[in-house]
Amino acid sequence: MSVKTLSDLSRSGKLFGKRVFIRADLNVPFDNAGNIAEDTRIRASVPGIRLALDGGAAIMVTSHLGRPKEGVLRESDSLAKVAQRLSEILGMQVELIKDWIEGVSIDPGQVVLLENCRVNIGEKSNDDSLSRKMASLCDVYVNDAFGTAHRAEATTCGITKYAATVCAGPLLEAELAVLHRVFSSPKKPLVAIVGGSKVSSKLSVLKFLSDKVDYLIVGGGIANTFMLAAGLPIGKSLVELDQVENALFIINSMKSRGAAVPIPVDTICAKFFDVSAEANLKLSKEVLEDDIIMDVGPETSRIFGEILDLAGTIVWNGPVGVFEFDQFANGTSFIADTIAKSKGFSVAGGGDTIAAIAKYGIEDKIGYISTGGGAFLEFLEGKTLPAVEALQLRADQ
Repeated sequence: MSVKTLSDLSRSGKLFGKRVFIRADLNVPFDNAGNIAEDTRIRASVPGIRLALDGGAAIMVTSHLGRPKEGVLRESDSLAKVAQRLSEILGMQVELIKDWIEGVSIDPGQVVLLENCRVNIGEKSNDDSLSRKMASLCDVYVNDAFGTAHRAEATTCGITKYAATVCAGPLLEAELAVLHRVFSSPKKPLVAIVGGSKVSSKLSVLKFLSDKVDYLIVGGGIANTFMLAAGLPIGKSLVELDQVENALFIINSMKSRGAAVPIPVDTICAKFFDVSAEANLKLSKEVLEDDIIMDVGPETSRIFGEILDLAGTIVWNGPVGVFEFDQFANGTSFIADTIAKSKGFSVAGGGDTIAAIAKYGIEDKIGYISTGGGAFLEFLEGKTLPAVEALQLRADQ
């Protein structure tokens, strides 16, 4: 993918004295006390900021946080605590600027954080007037927010039409390079793991991957629909009856080209969905009418493990069971451990997947962990991401 990069501009000395506007993804979670619960996205934004600092630029950073109402800034939508944390990480004062659309006073070597961009009227609708105003604030626009690359908004798309120079930050650059590598020239076999509650929510992903991968491992509620399509009983487990035909199509289309969807041969069931529910191991063909499938069984895990051991490239999006309950976490734990030990190149993304990676402490054993949720999924669907396309259109300017 051909886009201009902040790294290139920094190396060539083209940032010195320039006003740089960075669209980052600082949408971090907060705990019940209103404190930042996990700061990965803030830390992930720092390399791009440091590149601009090292290049002698004056830096403005902005991000969305939560889902604010345009024109209304509530305390819970403010980036105040993000500014405080960013100051701590950078080791310098990062001032939070509230009303910034009409102008920002900033000097080279300084970093300021511009308040929640989605509070600005016209941000979500990619308003042209707002985009022009934001572009006038800077000499260089940087998109370093892969997590919002699937959204055509003023700070991700509109601004690119008017800023003098536009480029990708190091985080976005890395995401695009890795994901492009996975599907353009993957080391084989290529294995995808897709978990989740509904086939319908990931149907486009499943269909796209079914044409690309050698093995498609399905988990969670998605697996139930595939099991039903394969003629297996699923009891009262979560299922989408209207998606059985699509599941069968994917199974057969992959089989016809020598690829496979391994269907669980054993399961861990419960009589009700609760943290206190008793776990019962059953062969898939012996699931009863009042059973709820909560996880894959050990034999299925072994089969999945053999496939993952062979893999040259692994794409992981979603757990294979209700891993939040320890008695139904063995399947996902096994998958995580196997991927961590794999010699293949692994890419993981999605909120539940990242939560599982954190739970099992394998962050440093995954080849690449995507920061994008919806953007990661849309890339897996084969879609063109609007914010990336916007950068590509300006690649030669």
